[in-house]
Amino acid sequence: MSMGDEPLYPIAVLIDELKNEDIQLRLNSIRRLPTIARALGEERTRKELIPFLSENNDDVDEVLLAMAEELGVFIPYVGGTEHAYVLLPPLETLCTVEETCVREKAVESSCKIGSQMRETDLVDHFAPMVKRLAAGEWFTARVSACGLFHIPYPRAPESLKAELRSVYSQLCQDDMPMVRRSAATNLGKFAATMEPANLKTDIMQMFEDLTQDDQDSVRLLVVEGCAALGKLLESQDCVKHILPVIVNFSQDKSWRVRYMVANQLYELCEAVGPEPTKSELVPAYVRLLRDNEAEVRIAAAGKVTKFSLILNAELAIQHILPCIKELSSDSSQHVRSALASVIMGMAPILGKEATIDQLLPIFLSLLKDEFPDVRLSIISKLDQVNQVIGIDLLSQSLLPAIVELAEDRHWRVRLAIIEYIPLLASQLGVGFFDDKLGALCMKWLQDKVYSIRDAAATNLKRLAEEFGPDWAMQHIVPQVLDMIKNPHYLHRMTVIRAISLLAPVMGSEITCSKLLPVMVDASKDRVPNIKFNVAKALQSLTPIVDNSVVESTIRPCLIELSEDPDADVRYFANQALQAIDNKTISS
Repeated sequence: MSMGDEPLYPIAVLIDELKNEDIQLRLNSIRRLPTIARALGEERTRKELIPFLSENNDDVDEVLLAMAEELGVFIPYVGGTEHAYVLLPPLETLCTVEETCVREKAVESSCKIGSQMRETDLVDHFAPMVKRLAAGEWFTARVSACGLFHIPYPRAPESLKAELRSVYSQLCQDDMPMVRRSAATNLGKFAATMEPANLKTDIMQMFEDLTQDDQDSVRLLVVEGCAALGKLLESQDCVKHILPVIVNFSQDKSWRVRYMVANQLYELCEAVGPEPTKSELVPAYVRLLRDNEAEVRIAAAGKVTKFSLILNAELAIQHILPCIKELSSDSSQHVRSALASVIMGMAPILGKEATIDQLLPIFLSLLKDEFPDVRLSIISKLDQVNQVIGIDLLSQSLLPAIVELAEDRHWRVRLAIIEYIPLLASQLGVGFFDDKLGALCMKWLQDKVYSIRDAAATNLKRLAEEFGPDWAMQHIVPQVLDMIKNPHYLHRMTVIRAISLLAPVMGSEITCSKLLPVMVDASKDRVPNIKFNVAKALQSLTPIVDNSVVESTIRPCLIELSEDPDADVRYFANQALQAIDNKTISS
């Protein structure tokens, strides 16, 4: 190839690779487009590369998706914003393909480019592209068009603005539900760019058309639009136009629409304001909490605390509490679980008296629920109730249930209780803890599930940090060390794990006098798993004890283990010896 032909080389290679049967080769060449564009220069990129990409009729979605993504960041390679419009033709083609993810990426890239284009180019190139797509014969083009209107509209002249509003209105009444869904999804974005006068007339008319759509898949998307439009309108217009729609949707014949209202309720309340919420939306919310579809009740139950925050305690007790009582014994475990995950947040809203009288019985019934997820949700949020009713009352009413759950047959429930113990300990205080929960913590070390034993060892460390080494020396260490005589090797392994976790909290003196001798004895165990865990644990103890102890006790023990018949024991013992040697060299 002569030097004169060299500038043609990148485009020739690209053409060859894009026509190759190997999809990966085609993908790689698309990913290298910026490199090729730099080699060609800005002018040739505009005149040769972009037209070639426009004509590229690849039918593999991965290649098209990669192209849509690359074009979104291509402005610097075509000569900056004044030439950005040349990128629109290939993107327009991609906006019409059948694969949804390709179209969405093409719309996203078109918006990126459009937001950087000059005003004249928006009017001359971007707006006509939007109109062409909106008039497209195939529905995919019209679906893509809906996501582009908000880009040219703010900088368009009045006549073009009126035309764009008219075109969008037609899309809201399109024959294809997919197009109407896209129009409903993007209505909020388009409305955000519009003047207040047109917002009240044109947009509200489109909004009303969509709210009466016969397809529930369109109506449920309008629910999200309610919140977006409500934030753009003045409060009196919001109450006039948006509130009736929300109330109607909360009684919609399709459960999916009602589910969407329940799911978006807090955002909808924020849009209409606190007073209309109290007068109009409380009855709607109560209906959703008592809906005959479990999915709707799940969504509504999950918003109980957020919704009650908007109301005062009196209204919450009067309207919401009766529904909470019903939901706590709902036939669906998922409804009860959704309620349990948020109900604790009601305590600060209702205050001490109402929490004791009304909420505590509900907490207790949920703590005894047959499904573990429900019980877990209550356990994990106990601190919110403690702040309201105080630890004495909490311990009298809820502690028996917690002790019962500590022996639950589902190991995940036991695990959740263990993880909550340190927080409970800090709230209950050392005296109460020793009486009621101390024995449980030791019992968990011998659980039949590994995750429980491991969590129990970590729990002991966190308790030692909470109550201090002296308390741990008196209440934890002797009982843990006794367990090294347990005939079951898995329980002896848990002791080694517990020792390695406790040692940093207990300090050098107790580690040397109490913990290390037990480790040395365990290194002579008949089970290899115990021995190599001892090797790992001894390595973790070296930073805690003096160098003299390392040399006199730990190193001889590891040397003995490094000559063990078992390969794993030798491996971990040598790893520990190497770590000690490295530490010695570095110091």
